[in-house]
Amino acid sequence: MQLLDPNDPFFRPAWRRWATALVPLAWAAVEAVRGNTGWAALFAAAGLYAFWMLILRGPKA
Repeated sequence: MQLLDPNDPFFRPAWRRWATALVPLAWAAVEAVRGNTGWAALFAAAGLYAFWMLILRGPKA
């Protein structure tokens, strides 16, 4: 079972795929600046997974 399905109709607009990937990465940066390395690592991992699934692999045409 996949955590994120790039073929789901919700992710059809490209801006939703990008937002789903970039928002956790931006929040990871906020947490890192505040010194919360555990939360930063968690959000970075979630953002990188979303980026890999939704942007790099992307939906099947």
